[in-house]
Amino acid sequence: AQVLDLLAKASKEYGINQIIPNRSQAIQPALLQPPYRTFLKGSGGDCKATSSLMLYCLPSTVTEYLGFPSEAELVRSKILSDGSTSATVVVVYDTAADRIVGGSVDDVLAAVAGNGDARATLAAASLTALSNLDAQAIQQAVGPSKRKDVVIVVGSGGREHALAVALAKSPLVSEVLCCPGNGGTAAEENPKIKNKGANQDNATVIALAKEVGARMVVVGPEAPLVAGLVDQMKVECPDVLCFGPSKAAAELEASKAFSKDFLHECGIPTAKYRTFTDAAEAIKYVESLDENDRQVVKASGLAAGKGVLLPTSKQETIEAVKEIMSDKAFGDAGDVCVIESFLTGPEASCFALCDGKTAVLMPAAQDHKRALDNDQGLNTGGMGAYAPAPCVTPDLQKQIEAMCKKTVEKMAERGTPYVGLLYAGMMLTPDGPYVLEFNCRFGDPETQVVLPLLETDLYEVMTACCTGKLDSVDVRFKEGVSAATVVCAAKGYPEKYPKGMEIKGLDETKAIEGVKVYHAGTKLDDNLVTRCTGGRVLAVTGLGSDLKSALKTAYKGVNALSFVDADGNSLMHSRTDIGKKALEKKLRIGVLGSTRGTALLPVMEACASGALDAEIVAVVSNKADAPILEKGKSLGPTIVSKFVSAKGLSRSEHDAECTAALVGAGVDYVLCVGYMRILSPSFCKFW
Repeated sequence: AQVLDLLAKASKEYGINQIIPNRSQAIQPALLQPPYRTFLKGSGGDCKATSSLMLYCLPSTVTEYLGFPSEAELVRSKILSDGSTSATVVVVYDTAADRIVGGSVDDVLAAVAGNGDARATLAAASLTALSNLDAQAIQQAVGPSKRKDVVIVVGSGGREHALAVALAKSPLVSEVLCCPGNGGTAAEENPKIKNKGANQDNATVIALAKEVGARMVVVGPEAPLVAGLVDQMKVECPDVLCFGPSKAAAELEASKAFSKDFLHECGIPTAKYRTFTDAAEAIKYVESLDENDRQVVKASGLAAGKGVLLPTSKQETIEAVKEIMSDKAFGDAGDVCVIESFLTGPEASCFALCDGKTAVLMPAAQDHKRALDNDQGLNTGGMGAYAPAPCVTPDLQKQIEAMCKKTVEKMAERGTPYVGLLYAGMMLTPDGPYVLEFNCRFGDPETQVVLPLLETDLYEVMTACCTGKLDSVDVRFKEGVSAATVVCAAKGYPEKYPKGMEIKGLDETKAIEGVKVYHAGTKLDDNLVTRCTGGRVLAVTGLGSDLKSALKTAYKGVNALSFVDADGNSLMHSRTDIGKKALEKKLRIGVLGSTRGTALLPVMEACASGALDAEIVAVVSNKADAPILEKGKSLGPTIVSKFVSAKGLSRSEHDAECTAALVGAGVDYVLCVGYMRILSPSFCKFW
């Protein structure tokens, strides 16, 4: 609050409109909201300033400080290089203590206005704060108390490879042992990453943790969690941190029936459903439904991600029930069957970091389940993904995070606190976001696009989760960066596919900027040649300034690879249309209007007919009774339809609050329809 108060006053009273370095995604959206109503970059009021202002949020951990050394260097140089009245005023904000180091908001504003004593006091306090961090950094780098933590990552897929790479970046970690790992983790460039352990069963992991003196165990797949690995670790290795839920908490994934009941009891939106243990009763229920009432049929237990059937008719639904409950297509997982209403809308994969008390949502991703282009072919574990997902607007992100927080809070109330990663599969319906299902671990291949966007040290974040201190860590993600991954599979997957092919082109991908290849179904043979051992073999991730460039980079990596058998045949398959729908998304229009909005009707009709490749997502008015608001509401319950009063506000302040509503709805383009106000320069510059 102090930072926001300072920035709002600095902008409005002193004409300062740029704060550097601005690393927090939360600053600008928060400033637009009441009571600040401020554009960070825009026109200030009457300029009283003699100096510019640099705001530096003090890193909450040593690893964050070490991760961004250029920022500290910039702060020092600004303090030391120029002591004149035109120098930049540097302000250090202590996030942990929630205070401005060396003064108050008024002291900072006085320094900006030219008060030399205030400037000197702030400068001295800032240098002292940096010196304290330097001392801590020296201890971590070369001191006797240097941390050399050993982390075990349980699992052998692309998800685990991505986790290992991210964890190994931490200066607190000396080794990341993948148990059992794969060919990629065995040959990883980072020497911290190694394979150790024959398999991922609980006994092997516990024995390994004791052998190497592990500080943390990170569980990748769901099976060890459902088998109670975390519970056993607490008994056998009480000093080892475990990132993952207990067996009781993992019921959220282990039993779809439990998960649906939990969601219903907690009032978290999910599809209407019924649970059955008798096939005849389930069939009788289906027969009672209207012919057009489409259903989804699910095996309640773990079925390796394959226990969900999507029939399109009543007869197909009955056959699906028989397949799960009578034919035992998914074994014991089908002893209990969940039948639920079919929902429509875009799907999103949402990962929430949880510490048993609260949750922090990571950028949403979208994956591609079908084996072939244009979403054709059989369902797979996932053929590609990208993040952040454009369909998850800032408002939706907040709603979904609130659902995840409520889930964690209610699990704690039950006596089964949830610690680890909560994966919420979401359906963005016309009525708002609904939970399709929960998983108790990172998803694959979404992990391969979400983790590369994480700016904060993953090991410290996981440590905070395991110790119930997630609220003490500033979990941040890279700004202006997108990630896309394309899965390279063996030809024939997900049905019968060959194995043993040599993977060629891995060295070439290392030379492509922005590309990282994560291994799943691979191994190193006796001659250290990487060969295919599974269906999904590699996930090629590309980074870029936007989704289009990230996809271009990822496909450069894919095009450098091939799976070659002994006869020289290329047996690699990948989809060529990952992210295509996101690139072709409709233009999102936000409307400002003060009157009836009659001129909006042709636009609404053109959007509905497809003549205009766009959609109206928000209608904002300065008149509470403006009929144009009703036109917005008629478009559906998810459309933002909002009155923003201008009473007592400057033009820029009112426009800032309007902008907050438009940004929250994910607006790309602002359309003024009978808007009886002059727009401020700040608003025009922002948009």
